[in-house]
Amino acid sequence: MARCTHKGCGQDYDPENNAPESCTYHPGAPVFHEGLKSWSCCKDVNKPVLDFDEFMGIKGCTLGQHTDEAPKVLPPKPAPHVDLKMTSSVGGSETYSSAPSGTSTPTLGSKAPPEAVVPPKFEEEEDDLEVPVPSGATCRHNGCSVVYESDDLHRKEGGEASQCTYHPKPAARYAPLRYLISRNDVLTVPKGYLCCKRRVLEFDEFLKIEGCKKGRHVFVAKKQAGTQQEEFTQCRIDHYQTPTEVHASVFAKKADPSTSVVKIEETEVFIDLYLPDSKRFRKTLQLWGPVNADESSFKFYGTKLELKLRKKDNRSWTLLEKTDRDLGNINFTFGVGGRTGTIGAKELVLDDANKARP
Repeated sequence: MARCTHKGCGQDYDPENNAPESCTYHPGAPVFHEGLKSWSCCKDVNKPVLDFDEFMGIKGCTLGQHTDEAPKVLPPKPAPHVDLKMTSSVGGSETYSSAPSGTSTPTLGSKAPPEAVVPPKFEEEEDDLEVPVPSGATCRHNGCSVVYESDDLHRKEGGEASQCTYHPKPAARYAPLRYLISRNDVLTVPKGYLCCKRRVLEFDEFLKIEGCKKGRHVFVAKKQAGTQQEEFTQCRIDHYQTPTEVHASVFAKKADPSTSVVKIEETEVFIDLYLPDSKRFRKTLQLWGPVNADESSFKFYGTKLELKLRKKDNRSWTLLEKTDRDLGNINFTFGVGGRTGTIGAKELVLDDANKARP
């Protein structure tokens, strides 16, 4: 097995089974500007983030083949020219300050930035074995890029690939001396993890730093002990349909996408949402009809979770979920077409039976 060197991938792959679209990666370079972090290749699609762990979790924007070739390293920018200027004379001795040409000299008494930005006390996450893992989920540990396949392989103790090699603490982010350079320049600064001593300058080398601890993978984070007692709550679910899709909205305000789980299967949808104030919503939807899980999707918004379920056939769903009740002879029309669903639509979409009515 070889390890892919593409930025944003880092997975192990078989060179004999390397499909043209098996790798999802970032062809561009990382962009750091005033605390915001993004990728130059998709900064318009994936908005810049502040947290370094969120930046590491931004999925690649380009499909291609895995590679183990060393990434190309651009030549370093020439260091800015430094002029020594006398700023004051104290007790007959002259005091000098250094600054790049064309930049203003920092005022006397200004406080230099700290050497490193150290996060607060950090507790390791534990895998919640009672919660199913969505297909294609990646281990949440820093330095591990294992993709979940099955419980027996990755979650069962003693499983073939259950051992995780990772970094138990976050990345160490060292602050550049921005007051010595112009705002258009970026200094190369050491990068590493708080749990081990290795430091590198190049971002590609930082991504290759191997984990320093062994343990179990974390695919679904367990609620941390000592926090406020968790309370299960209910969320309203609305839906509408077209001949090919069912759109369902779960009104769960400020659900946490990083810890929440949504798993779409052919006949059911498992939903486990973590909400503010230690509230949680968990429900399994037994769908009225079969769906194509591979072509279905979901997306988190500030006020809701939006499900887009692709039907396996074009029949109308009387309800979102199956029921044992006798619903009688109900003719259920499809929803309406338009950007906002049932509101502000431009045309009505009917099934074949309703189209035939006068």
